[in-house]
Amino acid sequence: MSLYGISNLEEISKKIFIETTQLMDKNLKRYMQANEQTTIPEYAKTGLDMANFFGVTQNGDNIDYEEFFTTDDKVLCFDDLERANVDVIDILGYINNFVEHDHIKTIIICNEKELSTKLKSSNLEMKTFIATYLLDKEGDLAQVSDKPMVEKIQDKIEYVFDKANDYERIKEKLIGETFEYAPEFTYIINGLLMRYENNEELIRFLRKNTGLIISTFDKSGTRNLRILKHALNDFRKIFDMVNNYYPNTNNRVLQTMLIFTIAVSFEIKAGKITKDKFVNIKDNEEYKSILVSSRVLLTDNRQFYIKEFDNNYYYNFKAEYRFFKFIEIYVRTRIFNMKTFKENMEVIINTIDTDKLPGYKRLLTEEYWKITDDQFENVIEEVIEDVKDGKVRLIDVVKLFAYFSYFIKKGLISHDMKTIKSVFFNGMNIASLTSDYCDNVEEELAEITVGEVNSDIEEILKHFNQLNVQLKDKMYIEKADEIFKCIPMRMEDFYERFDKECMNVPIFKYYDVFQMFQRISCASNEDIVTIKEKLVNRVKLYPTEIEPEMKNIRQLKQLIDDYTSSKEATIKIVMLREFSKDLGYILEQYDVPILQEIKEKEELIEE
Repeated sequence: MSLYGISNLEEISKKIFIETTQLMDKNLKRYMQANEQTTIPEYAKTGLDMANFFGVTQNGDNIDYEEFFTTDDKVLCFDDLERANVDVIDILGYINNFVEHDHIKTIIICNEKELSTKLKSSNLEMKTFIATYLLDKEGDLAQVSDKPMVEKIQDKIEYVFDKANDYERIKEKLIGETFEYAPEFTYIINGLLMRYENNEELIRFLRKNTGLIISTFDKSGTRNLRILKHALNDFRKIFDMVNNYYPNTNNRVLQTMLIFTIAVSFEIKAGKITKDKFVNIKDNEEYKSILVSSRVLLTDNRQFYIKEFDNNYYYNFKAEYRFFKFIEIYVRTRIFNMKTFKENMEVIINTIDTDKLPGYKRLLTEEYWKITDDQFENVIEEVIEDVKDGKVRLIDVVKLFAYFSYFIKKGLISHDMKTIKSVFFNGMNIASLTSDYCDNVEEELAEITVGEVNSDIEEILKHFNQLNVQLKDKMYIEKADEIFKCIPMRMEDFYERFDKECMNVPIFKYYDVFQMFQRISCASNEDIVTIKEKLVNRVKLYPTEIEPEMKNIRQLKQLIDDYTSSKEATIKIVMLREFSKDLGYILEQYDVPILQEIKEKEELIEE
């Protein structure tokens, strides 16, 4: 039975009674005496109470009391514990009657994360008032301390009204076994797609873009498969309408529609936003203009939200057309507006017409067989020129080479492999001067759907990886320069960016050690301590990821030691020495295993 919406314990009893329909009458006493039954089980009390409540009587001779009192074959299952409108502690006490007194096997299903949030947030205004009153009486309200007032009040609320701890104590007493439901989403999502097997075009498209579906689902930050199922159903309608009215629609546009449908469904249906965030956006142009203006000045919440939405769902996915008004209306209102649909599609056709796209984008965004024979040769020559001039993104050069390798194998182009390989190698070198680091190589290369990996492709891929590593170093050098320049004058900016961008990145590898020492030594004593604590905490969380920066950490420690060795003790000098001491601790995390390995090898040699 679901506890959703239950407002009192009597309603649970009613549900149990309705499910069991067991009634008892005046023959109960006779049965109890005959079977030496001295107490009525809680389970039986429920039946009696409900029988009285409903005013139902029945001839006792027709009731099998032995079956009624037997609980061996009964299992009670309570779902949606976190959604009940009754105090959870009261419900668990009620359920405990069945478990402890009657030994009925019982299952409770709930979302403990939501339950914890509910326990902490209930009657918050009353709790805040009482906590403030107690702090005032204890003299802590006016007392000056480093702890913010809000934190003081929160601590007092947790201390006085800690129902979460009450729940844990009762749970420990009542619950024998706890099982966490941890679904394998990739497997489940692939199962969801099976329902579209009878639509050949749709299932082919969805199977090909399963990675996009899973990626968008992950980016939603929820685990709600029901919303994803509804979103895929919505996309089936969208896909069929586009194919019926505009059969030659660019594949990249369809991919973007898939992402947008799933993203908007989660944003609206998961209760993350109010529906009006998208209502006043008329078209893709207005959507893009909001993004541009939000980079300059976030004047309202909508601008900030749209930027976050775009950064989240379209991260590393480049598309000219990213907002579809007809899809937004359909998801929000359940109305498929044909007028808006046709207006959107006409704009798409006029702005993303395949005839106007560069040749390399046509190969990357649509099936190559859709290019007509009379256009194909021109497209190939155009791609070669763009690659040669370094106009193509580095990762896209790798994708294009896979196509060219396949075309040569099939005899579709007359160029020999040696010449093409030379053009692509040189083009990659030129492109690397302007390209950005690609951090999702596997996801990007998964879009290649032609041919098989061969030695030529492996050579191109190896060269790409070398250039990509250089781009990564270049990116981190620029980032390190931006972040470390915040020391010592803009420490808040430093902390914010360091926490968000550098905790699992060996950022110290990419900054000049002497400049780093100068900046840290000029920081306040408090900041020196804070930076030190962050570094120690960081090595505990991400020891493998930050290992490449240890060479610079060692040099930094040596610079600090040299600087402080001849100095008289001041607070700053003491703080720097403590900083050096903790850098030594960090270095030990990597040195100890190495020394141990050397020692073991020496022992083996001696043996």
